[in-house]
Amino acid sequence: MRNQDSGNATQSQVQSVDRAISVLELLARHGETGITEIAGELGVHKSTASRLLSVLESRGLVEQLGERGKYAIGFGVVRLAGAATGRMDLAKLGRASCQSLAEELGETVNIAIADDGVAINISQARGSAAITTQNWTGQRTPLHATSSGKILLAYMGETERKRVLKRKLEQYTPRTTVEPEELMTELERVLEDGYAACYEELELGMHAVAVPIHGPSGDVVAAMSASGPSYRLSKQRVKQIVKPMTEAADDLSAQLGYFRD
Repeated sequence: MRNQDSGNATQSQVQSVDRAISVLELLARHGETGITEIAGELGVHKSTASRLLSVLESRGLVEQLGERGKYAIGFGVVRLAGAATGRMDLAKLGRASCQSLAEELGETVNIAIADDGVAINISQARGSAAITTQNWTGQRTPLHATSSGKILLAYMGETERKRVLKRKLEQYTPRTTVEPEELMTELERVLEDGYAACYEELELGMHAVAVPIHGPSGDVVAAMSASGPSYRLSKQRVKQIVKPMTEAADDLSAQLGYFRD
């Protein structure tokens, strides 16, 4: 009986979310709409529509136009749309930067952002010497076992970083760092050096190096990485390509509105 009650509650919550989204879509289509019309289109009682609108209004996603007036999309939606637009702008601008750097280095270049405890690759370009044909765009990769992930971990807020490090860190190869204290020491070094490197930590035979990309406010919003086979992307070469990578990342940061002092 308890499982059935739990299942019913979950179904009810999903239904409420679906209805809330339908309200937003309805207001987006019609501009201004009253509770009666909203209830009619959703096929629910006016009291149910009123509760949905009250929750959405408390989050700034809808607003009431005058006392007991019609409802319209709120400025909270603009805030959410702005976050998505920022990501799309970064992906769009990043494609050219990735391609240019990949041609210069001959390696695969990616741009990744942090999302709910993982790194998501949003842009990729392959250089002339790249041997992998795998497309990482849209792929989720671990923060602790990739060069991009270490950049994102090093520069993220302390609370969020602690939340990530509380999880059990998966060991992908014998070289993967899975001890939180050891990883924190490495992240401190990343902040000092301005770049992060991974040597066969996600996949044996592959090395990678990453540098930060800054947003308009100066916060690190993404990481730019170059990866290649260990026999070509040696530790010595990693140090050699940090400079052109940093220059490329700084150029992209400037396009996003950030200029280094």
